[in-house]
Amino acid sequence: MMATTLGWKPAGDVEIIAGTPPGGGTDRSARALLKAIEVNHLLDVPAKVVNIAGDGGRKAWVHIASRAGDANLIGINSPNNATDVLTGIIEAERIRNVPVAILYTEYMAFISRSDSAFSSGAELLKRLAANPQDVTISLSTSLGNPNHIAAAKVIKHAGAPVTAPKIRVFDSARDVVADIVAGNADIGVITAASAVPELEAHQVRAIAISSPERLKGIYASAPTWREQSVDCVVGAWRGAAGAVGITAEQIKFWEGVLSKAVKTKEWNAELDRYFWTDMYLDGAALSAYLKQEYKEMEEILGALGLLKV
Repeated sequence: MMATTLGWKPAGDVEIIAGTPPGGGTDRSARALLKAIEVNHLLDVPAKVVNIAGDGGRKAWVHIASRAGDANLIGINSPNNATDVLTGIIEAERIRNVPVAILYTEYMAFISRSDSAFSSGAELLKRLAANPQDVTISLSTSLGNPNHIAAAKVIKHAGAPVTAPKIRVFDSARDVVADIVAGNADIGVITAASAVPELEAHQVRAIAISSPERLKGIYASAPTWREQSVDCVVGAWRGAAGAVGITAEQIKFWEGVLSKAVKTKEWNAELDRYFWTDMYLDGAALSAYLKQEYKEMEEILGALGLLKV
């Protein structure tokens, strides 16, 4: 399959920008997308993943914003772009971009070290209710993002102030897992795929998942929060966005590439491998979804006391 025969197409090498180090959440997305593109010849030019990690992924978006009008790059985005602005972490102007598509969504795993006293969701709720200030939670990649919202929902359910536990924030979910293994935090809240090696090595355990139904494979025995009577169904989508100033024709080109990529067997194999849930949206459907999500985020973050005043 060739990308397109009419209209604009890249004249030089394509960069897929990931805001995490190799092995991090958006890096996995970028490399899965690159694989689907390369194997199925969806681009006529070379493509590569470029990691610009740091500042919770914001360095990547500052970089993309600096390349206005350059359609030879695409960044892996997430709801963090919106929550970072809503919570006042960064000004919207500094990370301006053009959403092109949502590719999939993934749910959060709440993990603890295997020998930790935090052996279940019930135990975490008990500790949060009794002494929330003595509970330390690590998460990626920023305050107010879906990982933090999921944690805050659990804290609130326990009857504790959402600001009571100590929160440690890392640039990558893999850093969160390492923090749990090192014993520096009680609970880690990360995308499910990020903890698989340590789960297989029995270094950590999954005490709950923020999905509507149980995940498969190594997570099959991990109960959802819903099963534990906690209203915490929170996912974090991953998508692709271009630099501000790209044209409608260039957006259309990328919609064509991405819509083909998510139909490939290579991409769908990665969905299964990483516990991702298909959620492809572009065009008018994408715009409507993002508009509604932004409104809901304002309400949620406001209720949790995380919204910038």
